[in-house]
Amino acid sequence: MYISEILVSKEEIKEICRCLGKQITADYQGKEIVLICVLKGATVFLADLMREIEVPCEIDFMSVSSYTGTKSSGDVKIIKDLDDTIEDKHVILIEDIIDSGLTLSHLVEMLKNRKPASLKICACFDKPDRRRADVDVDYIGKQIPDKFIVGYGLDYNGQYRNLPDVCVLSEYDREEIDG
Repeated sequence: MYISEILVSKEEIKEICRCLGKQITADYQGKEIVLICVLKGATVFLADLMREIEVPCEIDFMSVSSYTGTKSSGDVKIIKDLDDTIEDKHVILIEDIIDSGLTLSHLVEMLKNRKPASLKICACFDKPDRRRADVDVDYIGKQIPDKFIVGYGLDYNGQYRNLPDVCVLSEYDREEIDG
C-alpha cells in the first residue's frame, strides 16, 4: 500500500453522513429534492448520505473532468450530463471534495442556467487552503489539510476508491505509481 496515514476513519465518515443528512432533512422539510452526484468520486458519499436523508429525493449524475493525475487542467469538460431537467426543483450538488473550486464554480454556473428552484452544494471534504475560485458551500462534512487523499471514492489515477477510510497518499509513492 502507498498510504502514509489515515486522515478520516470510516467511523468518522459515518458520523459526517449522519450529521449532514440530519441538516438536509431539517432544511427541506415538506419539499422534494434532487441530489446530483458528481461522478465518480462522490458516488460512495452519495450512497451513504442519501440513506441519512428523511425527505423524498431523486438522484441524478454528472461526470465532469478537469484533472490529470493530481493536477487540474483548468479545462472543465462535461462527460455525462443529467438525464432529467432540474427546472423548478430543489437541487443539491453532491461533491466528494472541494479543492481549487474551479470545476465546481463552472458546474454551479451551468446548473443555475437551468433554472432550479434552489441550488445548494454539499461536500464531504473541503480543502480551503487550495481554493482558487469563490464557491459558497452550504453543507461541509469536514475541512481537511492540503494533503493528497484517496479512499472513500477518492482516487489517484483510478486507484484506491475502494478504501473505507480517507487516507493520505505519500508523495514518494505517487512518483513510484507514475513510473
